[in-house]
Amino acid sequence: MLVVLDPSSPEPLFAQIGAQVRAMVSRGELRPGERLPSARDLATSLDVNLHTVLRAYQDLRDDGLIELRRGRGAVVTAHPVDHAALHAAITSVVATARDLGVPPATTLALVKEALR
Repeated sequence: MLVVLDPSSPEPLFAQIGAQVRAMVSRGELRPGERLPSARDLATSLDVNLHTVLRAYQDLRDDGLIELRRGRGAVVTAHPVDHAALHAAITSVVATARDLGVPPATTLALVKEALR
C-alpha cells in the first residue's frame, strides 16, 4: 500500500492518509478482508506520529470502511463501488471551474460546502 503525504498541503496528514485509503478501496486496489499495515508500521514508513495514523484509521472505521480488530489490526470491510457517474460529474465541475478561472482551493471549498 503506497501512501504519499504532502506536508505543505493545508489538509491534515491524517486526512490525507484517510483520503488515499478511501481512493484505494474505491478503485478496488484494497478489497474487503485485506489488512492494512499496522498503525506503527505505517507511521514509521511515512515518518509521522503514530497518533496521526491512528486518527486516520479511526475516521475510516467511523465511516464503515475498515474494522479495527485487536490483535489483527485494520481490515477493509467496505466493498468497492462503481463511481463512474460521480467521477464524470466531478470532471465536469473541474472543467467548468477551470473555464471560469475559479482557483482549485475555491472549487474545493464550494464542493465541501455543498456536502454539508
